[in-house]
Formats: sequence, structure tokens, C-alpha cells
Amino acid sequence: MLEIKNLHASINGKEILKGVDLTINDGEIHALMGTNGAGKSTLCKVIVGDPAYEVTDGTIRFNGQDLLSMKTEERANAGIFMSFQHPIEIPGVSMANFLKAAVNAKRQAMGLEPMKASAFLSMMREKRKIVAMDSKLINRSVNEGFSGGERKRNEIFQMAMLEPSFCILDETDSGLDVDALRIVAEGFNKLRKPDTSAIVITHYQRLLDYITPNQVHVLLDGRIVKTGDASLARVIEEKGFDWIKDEI
Repeated sequence: MLEIKNLHASINGKEILKGVDLTINDGEIHALMGTNGAGKSTLCKVIVGDPAYEVTDGTIRFNGQDLLSMKTEERANAGIFMSFQHPIEIPGVSMANFLKAAVNAKRQAMGLEPMKASAFLSMMREKRKIVAMDSKLINRSVNEGFSGGERKRNEIFQMAMLEPSFCILDETDSGLDVDALRIVAEGFNKLRKPDTSAIVITHYQRLLDYITPNQVHVLLDGRIVKTGDASLARVIEEKGFDWIKDEI
């Protein structure tokens, strides 16, 4: 599904990614761990097409397509979704209108007619139950007045509505209590299809107790320096990253 080769990327002239190689097949979940500033979020923002980042070398292919040649909205319409670490507020734009515009933009890209209002409202009711989203929040502006947990839950709700094939969860567990973490993680698991793939960025084992990765990668100083199975995350939880640095 996703193939990254020798990826180098910079922001404001500073190189952050220094040769990342990563392949994620259909249906696989890959956890990405590393110290602050290692390049985890940069990698994900490059995948979704954040214009602040400049790719200076390397390639990314998504389902056989040259991802780097695609605009940000084209990547989203192709099935890529990112749940942000710090979701922003959009005052004056209701959740319902925001999601309706997003869903219909994707449908248009697929050559489908816009979703009728009744079908859209029915879909929203069904999907919000999966992540225990309060119906009152749907009528508010996007994330305005939402708690941290509500914002993270809202990100998974948006994922439910857009039904992406490739998801990026950027520290979705940060700031969540145990109950909110469980609801968000279980919501993600319920929404996954057999061929849905994902990158999960986290600092903690606790999220991976709910979302089990096929592989765990350690990113340090802009490169993936170690890869293992789910047990690697438990070792990192116990020992940190210094032992990996000593091995390099």
C-alpha cells in the first residue's frame, strides 16, 4: 500500500528526515516511536502533503501512485487520513457542515453524486455511536469548546465518516485518561477493515495494548534505526531509547 524509499525532507532549510525507508502492506499497522524531534510527525506530514515541508530526495508510492506528485486534497481523496496530535478549532463552521463538505468532496473525486441529507444524517448517527460522540457536539463549530478527549474522539469520528484506507494516528493517546483512550482505540479497531493500514505514532505502550501493531519502528535523528514486532514497544517502555542509541 505505502512504499517509502530514501526519503529526505526539510523545513525552513533544516533537514529533518535523512533517508527513511518504510513499506506498509494492506491491512498492516505500524507503530512509530522515537524521541521528541526525531522526525515522526514530520514523516506523517510529508505523507499527507503539508506544504511547509520540502522533500529533497526519495520517493513515496501509495497503491502504485507517485504520492509526491499529488496535491494534499488528492491524497485525502485517494484514502489517506491523518488524526492530528493537536486538532485545531474552526470557529463558525459546524461539525455537520464540515463533515458533509469533506464526505461529498471525496464522493465527487470518486465520480459519485453528493450524499442526500437524510442519508448523511443517518450515517452521522451511526458513526458517532462507535466512538461515543455526544450528539450535542455535532451542532457546535469544529472542536470549539471541546475538551482534549472530545477533540481526539472527534478525530476518530471524522475517520469513521471518511472511511480511509490508510490512517495516521499522530499521538492520539496524548492527554487522554484511561477511559477516553480505550474508547478512542476501540473506535479505531471497530472502524478498521481487513485491508485498512495505519501508522500509529506514540510514546507509550498503553495505546499499543489496544491497537496491536504488526511492526514497531524506532525513528531517531531522521532515520529508522530499529524495527521489531510488538514486543519492541514493551522493551522501550522499560528501558527507553538510550540502549538503541548505543547499538547504532
